[in-house]
Amino acid sequence: MVDLAEILVDLRDESEDLDRIVAGLPDGDWQRQTPAEGWTIAHQISHLTWTDRAALRSVTDPGRFAELVAEALTDPTGYMDRAAEDGLAEPAELLRRWRDSRAELAAALAAAPPRDRLPWFSVDMTPASMATARLMETWAHGEDVSLALHEARLPARRLRHVAWLGWRTLPYGFLTHGRPVPTSPVYVELQAADGGVWAFGPPDAADRVTGPALDFCLLVTQRRHRDDLALDATGQTADEWLDVAQAFAGPPGAGRRPKPAHNLEDAEAVTRP
Repeated sequence: MVDLAEILVDLRDESEDLDRIVAGLPDGDWQRQTPAEGWTIAHQISHLTWTDRAALRSVTDPGRFAELVAEALTDPTGYMDRAAEDGLAEPAELLRRWRDSRAELAAALAAAPPRDRLPWFSVDMTPASMATARLMETWAHGEDVSLALHEARLPARRLRHVAWLGWRTLPYGFLTHGRPVPTSPVYVELQAADGGVWAFGPPDAADRVTGPALDFCLLVTQRRHRDDLALDATGQTADEWLDVAQAFAGPPGAGRRPKPAHNLEDAEAVTRP
């Protein structure tokens, strides 16, 4: 079983890294457009706050969380946009809400029985998986914020959680795109920024994905188009997977368009989880 305490520490560090970026921004910079179409930096933080609150409800009040899911299903494609818009406030208030929500969620997850099954929008999760999903989303939206500010972030070792989740959600990517779930396993071998290797799946699998760990994480969170990443796929299942990979819950993301060769940061975005 994955160690929940370790993931919560990494989730805290990932959140604090993004907090550091936005906390010192002039109020006007919160209105900068991010690669997520129609979303400013303020929308990104509002969305993280909303999803933290939704996860907290899943842990503490599953019945009320079910009501939230039913509401979201009335408009799966527009619901998140409205939630992010409705949560907007002055930057100081947005930051306070996000800090409070993530602290409350971390405390609730730490107190939850480790084998509990927590409801979510696509599948029930353990507290450790829920914390991993929150880290994944915090990192992904942090990428959008960083690009809006033209600030590069070095990939930390905690990105391994995102890579693992990307591999683990292979079946979901096929399902959410209306394709049959493959029966053949896929082996993933990634080169980490520190020179290490992160590997998931059976090493003798015929289907394989290899490349930089950062590129794989950008793919499964749909922050980059496959054509702009240095990922190699061997086998039909692996090749098809790279077209539908999706580590976040919700309807199938349309992904992001290939970046112009002359300006990789200004690629037009068409989706966000």
